[in-house]
Amino acid sequence: MTAPTPATAGDLFGLAPVIPVVVLDDADAAVPLARALVAGGLPAIEVTLRTAAALPAIERIAAEVPGAVVGAGTVVTADDAAAAAKAGARFLVSPGCTRSLCDAMTGTGLPFLPGAATASEAVALLERGLTALKFFPARAAGGVPYLKALGGPLPQVRFCPTGGITPADAPDYLALPNVGCVGGTWLTPRDAVAAGDFGRIEELARAAAALR
Repeated sequence: MTAPTPATAGDLFGLAPVIPVVVLDDADAAVPLARALVAGGLPAIEVTLRTAAALPAIERIAAEVPGAVVGAGTVVTADDAAAAAKAGARFLVSPGCTRSLCDAMTGTGLPFLPGAATASEAVALLERGLTALKFFPARAAGGVPYLKALGGPLPQVRFCPTGGITPADAPDYLALPNVGCVGGTWLTPRDAVAAGDFGRIEELARAAAALR
């Protein structure tokens, strides 16, 4: 079954309570990894552009795992945005956002979650009509109390907090009305990926999918 393409960044929030943040060293692991996450109930998958395997991994997932909504994370340049779109990414995520990067991501036609860590950054993105943002680095930037505080003056903005989130505190973030989902690296432990233990990854995905 082919997963629906999100029309807007806000649509990503409805796919699952957690978006796995994936760092891959081997593109050959991409398809079985994505299948395990989808089977566990997490169709949205953010493959970070931190390794040489990232773009080939996105391309393979897009072509071979119809149930996945694969996106590219760590988008920091216009070239990143263009390359990710060409590889088949269906959404983009940036750790922060400049005017030129925002223009480049908009230009791809893909929904995207631009990163913000302060009220000023969130307001700057709100001025551009963007109301679905990434909050990064979540734990270091103030975590749940900070996001709760932002909800007062900026009730129209919703966030996907990422960075240092664990299965223990993910429910605290998800309980906030201005949090649409969270991003987490705990779902794809690198030792499990290296060992091909995709059954373990599916179990972690099932537990995460049940958080909402």
